[in-house]
Amino acid sequence: MTSKLGFGLFVMGLLAGVTAPSAGASPLQESEPAPAALTVEEWIAQGQASATAVITDVQIADAPEGLRIELISDRPLNAESSRIEGNALITDIPNAVLELVNQAAAEQFAPAEGIALVQITSLPDGTVRVAITGTDGPPTAQIGTAAENLVFNVAPGVAQLDGADNAIQIGVTGQGQPDYRVPNAAVGSRTDTPLRDLPFSVQVVPQELLEDRQVQSVNEALRTVVGISPDNPSQSAFEGYTIRGFSGRNILRNGLRDDTNITSRIAIPNIERIEVLRGPAGALFSQGAPGGTVNIVTKKPLATPHYIVEGTIGNFDTYGGSIDFTGPLNQSETLLYRLTAGASSSSTFIDFFERRNYVIAPVISWQVGPNTQVNFEGEYTISEQPNDRGLPAVGTVLPNINGQLPRNRFIGEPNDELDKNNRYVLRLGYTLEHQINPDWQLQNSFRASFQRTPQNSLFPTDLLADQRTLERSIFSTSDQSQDNYSFDTSLTGRVQTGSISHRLLLGFDVNRDIYASSAQEFSLDPIDIFNPVYGVAQRQFIADYPREPFITNSVGVYLQDQIDLLPQLKLLLGGRFDLVSQQTLFADGTETFQDDTAFSPRLGIVYQPSDEHALYASYSRSFLQSVGTAFDNTLFEPERGNQYEVGIKSDWLNNRLSTTLALYQITRTNVLTEDPINPNFSVQTGEQRSRGVELTATGEILPGWNIVAGYAYTDAQITADNTLAVGNRLNNVPEHAASLWTTYEIQEGSLQGLGFGLGLFYVGDRQGDLDNSFRVPGYTRTDASVFYKRENFRVGLNLENLFNITYFEAAESPLRVFYGAPFTVRGTVSWSF
Repeated sequence: MTSKLGFGLFVMGLLAGVTAPSAGASPLQESEPAPAALTVEEWIAQGQASATAVITDVQIADAPEGLRIELISDRPLNAESSRIEGNALITDIPNAVLELVNQAAAEQFAPAEGIALVQITSLPDGTVRVAITGTDGPPTAQIGTAAENLVFNVAPGVAQLDGADNAIQIGVTGQGQPDYRVPNAAVGSRTDTPLRDLPFSVQVVPQELLEDRQVQSVNEALRTVVGISPDNPSQSAFEGYTIRGFSGRNILRNGLRDDTNITSRIAIPNIERIEVLRGPAGALFSQGAPGGTVNIVTKKPLATPHYIVEGTIGNFDTYGGSIDFTGPLNQSETLLYRLTAGASSSSTFIDFFERRNYVIAPVISWQVGPNTQVNFEGEYTISEQPNDRGLPAVGTVLPNINGQLPRNRFIGEPNDELDKNNRYVLRLGYTLEHQINPDWQLQNSFRASFQRTPQNSLFPTDLLADQRTLERSIFSTSDQSQDNYSFDTSLTGRVQTGSISHRLLLGFDVNRDIYASSAQEFSLDPIDIFNPVYGVAQRQFIADYPREPFITNSVGVYLQDQIDLLPQLKLLLGGRFDLVSQQTLFADGTETFQDDTAFSPRLGIVYQPSDEHALYASYSRSFLQSVGTAFDNTLFEPERGNQYEVGIKSDWLNNRLSTTLALYQITRTNVLTEDPINPNFSVQTGEQRSRGVELTATGEILPGWNIVAGYAYTDAQITADNTLAVGNRLNNVPEHAASLWTTYEIQEGSLQGLGFGLGLFYVGDRQGDLDNSFRVPGYTRTDASVFYKRENFRVGLNLENLFNITYFEAAESPLRVFYGAPFTVRGTVSWSF
């Protein structure tokens, strides 16, 4: 009866997003052994018995013999036998994870004479590693307990006769937690701050979730992030989404802006996790849409050798394979590497629509010295496919006198000379981290991206009155290119002013983007979309466009202060000043130039009445440069986004499950709209507003039972415009959306390692364009999976659109509506060694 009461209180608290009496959680804190879980009560009992120990703090103090290290945890820890590697004493603690309140405690430099570094890291196998590095030789340690906490009494070592190098292991913190809950993310503050300490809504899609769902695109990966809906199809050559009501193609890579991320597909095999910051981010990352920002975190080298080979096969002639190798390059582990590579091909559900994708991504990590590390990384991707232009609304979401168009219909041509969209992207860069002292760290990053896109872009232009004859055109280019350069330098540190603690961030960045292309425009013979005949269409020349580079330069300076006013009260103040210029170099030698300045502040407050709950409120802004002039030749002001947000974040079940309830309002101003006096010009009187509620739950309910779920209500509409009707809803924004993905893996017995997954994705109906001329119907898609893990072997079967429903992913215009994929099955086998 007590277990049922505790479980019921948890469910009610999860749905309401409010605190529950601590007594309601007491049944979950027992630690008696439990039999195999066959009922809900036994599952709860099993969770009480075998939950992973959570290390919440590391306390280091001087001791007579040298140093005392105490690991604070929620349950007793067991240390394995120690070993010596170079000048480091290494001890592994199985069945434990790090969730430190103060992340700086995990890495402390020169804490005592004779000790160069103490580092506590999480490994991918659920082990926490303690590495204590001596300056002259490997230290010695006596390991004991105090108040059920694990204690290391450390004595400095003496110089080794063999002159072994120091075995410092900065940056090898593994691949994250083995469940869906990720307690930290850099996208929210540019610092490794616990999410519950941030006055903003941040959600992370971890590696474990990507593996369980076996997603093939970033758009598909973001389905588990509520408030996000795709604004182009999964088979598109681009990545695009709508977040909190606004088209939000703000995609960073390891915290650096890179516009090639939105003009090419992002390689899934090289993704470690995806971080999503909802709301404006101008105070951190310069210009962008107000809905939110996505940060792609790529894979980094590990000190522990690890090799994974994976193969995939599925319907629609889907084949794929990947490798992921990592480990040290030298005995002292100062040089680490990681090599990720993958290839895939698929025919897709659309006629004549074949795709090929390739990626290779090498990374080298060099431990230059005790306090300095450099990561050199590269990535080369190839994406080859036709254009997906969708189908007309008349015949898909609207009636057509000729009937319903099938979802496999292709309006292009099965000929590379008439229809292709090939993209080749090379990215090269580095990240340097230098620990100046225990309180201050310097980071410097640079990336150069080079994209080449030879393509014949076929697109529809008009559907004639017979509702079956579709007119088409083509833009053809062989030299389309985009080069992007990003440079960022930041300094983070801690300052104490009396009893108030400050975590400061000061930095500047520079970004340069150069887009250029020569092109020819052709009209193409129309196609009968109900009885298409391919391969006979002829094209007629319309116009020639010379290569005219379009150059965007931006420079920004940002400052942030995270202030601990009281143990329960935290304040965040920040702001960024940007100078942005855009220049077009015309073929006749003339040019246009425009520059703008913008200041984007953000502020927030977090109140934590208990260790499990946090109330927050915040204000933030964004900006986006609007190029051009009004009729009177005045330059346009940048678009602005302003957001107010309040919410509550809660941790449940001994920090295994986290929930966030957020309420927000975003107003987008200075939107270009038609000049009522001079229709060939624009004025900046447009305004759009989005307000809504989001509820998310992420983590592990019971051992082996992971869940990520959410609901979003979004009211996004036009509030001022000269052309569009006030009150029109923004396109591709469902008023109601919900998602659930959950897996359960049997933890013991003869079926240990067998698991099952279930996904439900609900997207309500939404408008197909800003004119609100047609609606795209809502849908509920069901996904499922079954997998088996045993030692180094994993086999899985993923089923998408299990019931083969007909649905529409997105719409761009009355001529471009996109069907979702029918029933899709993929089988995956992976082996690690």
